Amino acid sequence: MLRKGFLLISALLFCLQVQAYPGFRQITLSDRKGEPLEVAVWYPAPSTGITENIGDNPAFVGVTVIRNAFPIQGEHPLLVISHGYNGNWRNLSWIAEAMAMQGYIVAAPDHPGTTTFNQAPADAKRLWRRPRDITRVIDFAINSPGLFGKTDKNRIAVLGHSLGGWTVMSLAGARFDPARFLHDCRQQPERGDCKLTEKLGIDEKVAQKKLSADNRDTRIRAAVSLDTGLAPGFTPHSLLDINIPVLVLAARNDRLAELPFRQESGYIAARMDPRRVQFEVIDGATHFSFMQVCKTGAEELIDEESPGDSIVCRDGNGASRADIHKKLVREISLFLNSSLNYHVPADETK
Repeated sequence: MLRKGFLLISALLFCLQVQAYPGFRQITLSDRKGEPLEVAVWYPAPSTGITENIGDNPAFVGVTVIRNAFPIQGEHPLLVISHGYNGNWRNLSWIAEAMAMQGYIVAAPDHPGTTTFNQAPADAKRLWRRPRDITRVIDFAINSPGLFGKTDKNRIAVLGHSLGGWTVMSLAGARFDPARFLHDCRQQPERGDCKLTEKLGIDEKVAQKKLSADNRDTRIRAAVSLDTGLAPGFTPHSLLDINIPVLVLAARNDRLAELPFRQESGYIAARMDPRRVQFEVIDGATHFSFMQVCKTGAEELIDEESPGDSIVCRDGNGASRADIHKKLVREISLFLNSSLNYHVPADETK
């Protein structure tokens, strides 16, 4: 385990408020193959401007931003976020806002095939593209100082939830072995991620070579994994070889998504160098507690449109998702600031 000391940094470090609201832009990236990638970016900006609530709808609570604001000058750490299976950038907007208010540039793509807005079967089976999406976003952020401010190339981190956790662990250096994962699923066929084997193309020989590739991005200096899926497919040797600090957070109440934390996040933590990993199981959290806060009546609205999907609004008995998020923001902030040796500027604190 990493020394608990770095999470016991003075609480004063967390009494933060960069500016009233972060700047925000939505960008469509394209590459030589013409494959678009939709990206949302939060970034430090002056507190003046017209505010807008983004990600808010009848079911979920959004965050307040200043769209297309001019960025604050100077270098800023970069955090790139990867959403879960069939999710989108809005799901983790709560942590994006919090980190942008501490001076981070925060970028979150919608992964084609596994996002709310693109569930095309052919794209979903190109799972190996997910880490490449994040690398594309890092490249773009570094090369776009006029849009978001200058990226501090020595302070780049990644964070992912569920399938996004798999994505960022791959970027940290974990190597995925499809055969290993399929063997494990034969022993645990009811596990949630095992039910996605066909949809994600893990059982197809054409994709297996690409899935087992080395996706490590050496520019990344820290990673945060939130209730990761597909974890048993990572090879123990590659997990042991990860040489950057990793914060692994898991949900205590794992029955809703059928992703037992001992077989997923616990598998990662147990096989990493204990000097590199911080592991915690979050009491009261379900797999979906890492998503946006749900509004009153959200479950009924969601079930009207998609029966059964209201489970995304369920937390552990008696638990408050807003309170869970406050705890997560504090722990993630302290971990990233410590791991990146980043000190929030004095004019960006209370």
